[in-house]
Amino acid sequence: MQDRPYLLFSDHLKELFGCRIHKISVDAGWGCPNRGGTRHLPGCLFCSPEGSGAAGIKRGASIRDQIEDGKEVMVRKYKAAAFLAYFQSFTNTFAPVSELRARFDEALSVPGVVGLAIGTRPDCLGGEVLDLLEEYHRRSYFWLELGLQSIHDRTLSLIRRGHDYRTFLEAFQAVKKRGLRVCVHVILGLPEEDRAMMLQTAAEMARLQVDGIKIHLLHVLQETPLAELFHDGGLRILGQEEYVGLAVDFIERLHPATLIHRLTGDGPRDRLLAPLWSLNKWEVINAIHDEFRRRPTWQGRLYPEK
Repeated sequence: MQDRPYLLFSDHLKELFGCRIHKISVDAGWGCPNRGGTRHLPGCLFCSPEGSGAAGIKRGASIRDQIEDGKEVMVRKYKAAAFLAYFQSFTNTFAPVSELRARFDEALSVPGVVGLAIGTRPDCLGGEVLDLLEEYHRRSYFWLELGLQSIHDRTLSLIRRGHDYRTFLEAFQAVKKRGLRVCVHVILGLPEEDRAMMLQTAAEMARLQVDGIKIHLLHVLQETPLAELFHDGGLRILGQEEYVGLAVDFIERLHPATLIHRLTGDGPRDRLLAPLWSLNKWEVINAIHDEFRRRPTWQGRLYPEK
């Protein structure tokens, strides 16, 4: 068991680059196939009108201006020395290849940017797009962030994800054939999923030996289809203690070499309906650390699950 009981992505970056590296979220202005190619339809059950993305993104500004603005914050708050440009909002391979190349090149041209993280869906990875992503993998430090949320097709249908698990698996295999690093996004606490189902997702991520994973907490934001379900009383929200236990259960089952990019999720304070305890992000993270020590346990202790 190491000093930290799991492999943290930020530790990996510091070891690799020898300095503090931080992501800067940017919005390239693209839409989403699950919203009819625009930003106006509801899309996934949990998705807000603005899509996923960090608060404070200067939407509408150029990629360069967004990154320069983010650099000031990251240097001031975290003493960051270099940066990854994180194309986070909506679907960042849902555009012509020439347009993708222009935006990605613009990001890499900003001083201090050492690599890219591209967030997308498994149904937006055609052959020309994969050729392009492989090129950026060769010329920079590159991660593809692939939204999955759950391996269960019934859940994916309930949350209006717009694809099934087979689509994800085919995309993942195609990407790995190109040698790309892949970070998979999953959500704990999705409608009608119990502990066993969530841990089946963990076991499958372990089987695939994913390079990285983001573990999100389901949270309810205003102006989302999920908010309607919440107001109608049809949604069970995880408590903090339950989530902490699930997060540790999940990590115990992962492959020992998978990098943990995120331990929880935190919605915008002015838009969050539930769970309000998630606003205390560091309290949640500290509780997860305490649970690792209490058991005691570590990442991969139950890999492969018997």
